[in-house]
Amino acid sequence: MDAIRCGDRADTRLERGDPVPEQTQTLPDVRKSVTVAATPDQCFKVFTERPADWWPPSHILVRKERAGLAFEAGVGGRYYEWDVEGTEIAWGRVLEWVPGRRVAMTWRIDPNWQSIPTDDGASRIEVDFEAVDAEHTRVSLAHVELDRHGPGAERIFRALDGPSPGETLERFAQAVADGAGA
Repeated sequence: MDAIRCGDRADTRLERGDPVPEQTQTLPDVRKSVTVAATPDQCFKVFTERPADWWPPSHILVRKERAGLAFEAGVGGRYYEWDVEGTEIAWGRVLEWVPGRRVAMTWRIDPNWQSIPTDDGASRIEVDFEAVDAEHTRVSLAHVELDRHGPGAERIFRALDGPSPGETLERFAQAVADGAGA
């Protein structure tokens, strides 16, 4: 790589074959958690098998009335919603699937809260299920790599750093209380 001086600033340019530098993250991760009266396995099941019971109804990508919301189990599976006419929109793709412990996925949303078709430009959601004691689990949700959303990522950060993920976790805690592991 050659450095070209321009005043006091060095302009670095990649030559063919040089490794591409990693993108520096400028936005912090958004982390929220809730402790619920259930085991990690029960929490994982509610989170992945019953998302329609806790997902906020205002968080919708389909244009018509939402008919369902689901996770496809395992790495590579989608988490997606569909409307009354059968139109499906994927919120993302599962990156990690460790029952009772962790699920991580991409989050395919643009700064205008519209779906993007691929993981290019998608951030990640990481959810960990940690036993606090024999009867309680801490569920921690993190939105990470928000800079991947490109221009407008700051707007996404500001929205996520507000009540939204907390509301989602409150709804999740209520779904667990209404029938843990059901």
